Amino acid sequence: MKTVGQMTVLAFPLGALLWMSASSPLQARQTPQVAASHHAMAAGERLPGALVDIVRQSTERFRDVSVALAEGYSLQFGCVSGPDTGAMGMHFVNFPLVLDGEIDATRPEIVIYEPLPGGRLRLIGADYLVLADAWNAKNPGPPQLMGQLFHLFEAPNRFGLPSFYTLHVWAWKENPTGTFTNWHQNVSCDAFSGRDQ
Repeated sequence: MKTVGQMTVLAFPLGALLWMSASSPLQARQTPQVAASHHAMAAGERLPGALVDIVRQSTERFRDVSVALAEGYSLQFGCVSGPDTGAMGMHFVNFPLVLDGEIDATRPEIVIYEPLPGGRLRLIGADYLVLADAWNAKNPGPPQLMGQLFHLFEAPNRFGLPSFYTLHVWAWKENPTGTFTNWHQNVSCDAFSGRDQ
């Protein structure tokens, strides 16, 4: 596993984010469990356990951060700490997925890591993100994923992004305040060195 000091962090200015190609080399995986969960979602069922299972299946390979880097994810925003307690951790963003204006449970736009002592990273979850203008132009209401309503971050925001919808799924580290909340009470940025920002 690569350490934080060994990673090359790509910086994308906001202008580049807005005009980059929306094509993605990733292909959605359709395992029997994922297909069954998509069927349940189409039937309107609320299956948060199934969503966590899909996130785990779809991100298992990213436990090694070098795989995420190879598939087009790059560290943005440093390590995001919370307003009082907890944090969101380190967001590795796949910009083509952000810009496609779509939500697919098997293809999260962001994978989230917690920095550990010695420069190691631990995969803790995924974040689904879509720009609000792109979503609102094609949909009558805010996005939902298997019954979980996305949160709206209006602009201006601390990330320097236009207004966006987001849904965190803490699939790899249990969150005592909820699987789908923005902040994780037991995540810390204390071990983040900040050398690669």
